Amino acid sequence: MPAIRPPAKPILALAGALALSGCALSGCSGSEAATPAYPTWHNPGVNAVSRTVSAGGVAATTSLLPGGTLETVAFDLASGRKLWAQPATMAGRLPGMGVPAPALVDTGGGQTVAVTVDPFRRGRWNALLVARDARTGARRWTRPLNSTFGPQRCGALVCVPENTALETARMVVLDPATGKVLWKLPGIAEVEWSDASRAVVLRLARHPVLESRDLRTGKLVWKLPVEQPLGAGVDLSGGWSFGATSGNLVGYVAPYTVPSTKKLSAFGFFSVRIADGTVNWIRPSVVRVYPSGNPGFAPVVRPVDEQGRYGGFARLDAESGRVLGQIPSDRIPGSGWWLAFPERMDTLGFLKHGKAGTVFDLATGRPGEITGRRGWSFCVTDPKPLALRNQVPGFYSVASLCEFDLARGEKVTPRGPGAPPAWFTGSQGGWRIWRDEKGGLHGVEDGTGTAPGMYG
Repeated sequence: MPAIRPPAKPILALAGALALSGCALSGCSGSEAATPAYPTWHNPGVNAVSRTVSAGGVAATTSLLPGGTLETVAFDLASGRKLWAQPATMAGRLPGMGVPAPALVDTGGGQTVAVTVDPFRRGRWNALLVARDARTGARRWTRPLNSTFGPQRCGALVCVPENTALETARMVVLDPATGKVLWKLPGIAEVEWSDASRAVVLRLARHPVLESRDLRTGKLVWKLPVEQPLGAGVDLSGGWSFGATSGNLVGYVAPYTVPSTKKLSAFGFFSVRIADGTVNWIRPSVVRVYPSGNPGFAPVVRPVDEQGRYGGFARLDAESGRVLGQIPSDRIPGSGWWLAFPERMDTLGFLKHGKAGTVFDLATGRPGEITGRRGWSFCVTDPKPLALRNQVPGFYSVASLCEFDLARGEKVTPRGPGAPPAWFTGSQGGWRIWRDEKGGLHGVEDGTGTAPGMYG
């Protein structure tokens, strides 16, 4: 089937080479009946290329300017009104990781800080970490950087991988109000989950490890080698993604073809208990399909055998790893299709552009009536890399979804506010924000419970 850029993040193998994954499966979604009127907004004056984050009544994203440079843009969450914008950059980020979003951290007392990577060239420094008042844009503090994958919110703190291109790579944990370093972790790490007291980080190494750390002291709570659930030979060059359920963290590591052996690395899904790192369930040798739900929310997978042949499709229960429904491989309709899911992901459609597709009930695996069926799919199936100035090529914007008539294979005007499914957009505090085909941002406050979207 067609391949697209991978939304999951590839990794720098600390022992040596930079190796990026090549492909990911595609997928889609379908629509529902007309929805009630909810507070909505649309801001077309931006070309959002990163995820959009929100906190403290503010939303923020990284936008691409016509000249090929980046800027951080902050919006009022309730109205979509632009609050401020400042130049942004990337310094040492890998293309397959996508363009990073800023980090928004609620510091209490009605104050929220936006932490960004700004252009800055001086000596060995290639960028500047800047903390601003999220609503006014007023600068709070700065920290020079050599190379970084970008800041992340971790609980009420800021976690930043620094010197990622150097042997002195480390993750620093900062007070968002002052920029003070609270503790450090050697090597490269990424935050996959956090609450007010702890963070679970993925140590990006030849033998990757999940670690739970006390946010106040940095003390290790538990650790889990990723190879323990998935088997020896895990290689993060293929990409990875994580999502949380109620008390558990569900991880996905994508396959990677090792150049020296031409064999696939170990890959698949697994779940660990956030409290103590106990493995709950394992689904090895399956790949995540796109678009689809976050690993912690309605994941859809395909098995892959040792020869690299794909099987059918299955939706998993993120809590138990149990198969909720599947489509056998002998029912998959040839090639040239893209997946399509409805709001509740209870059916799986195969979209063929300009032609009639097919649809299956995910619970029973039986084919369904295609007439009148709609589905959401990637608006563009052959995206072009972003024309970024002074950056290595290969970065793409986050994808947009469009609604299609599956019987005709044509785009249709969405019903209601036109919001893509919640499993794609995710939701924070009742607000869902998404990017349209032109990069403009939309928001709707529909009261959807807080949940991760496809991109986290």
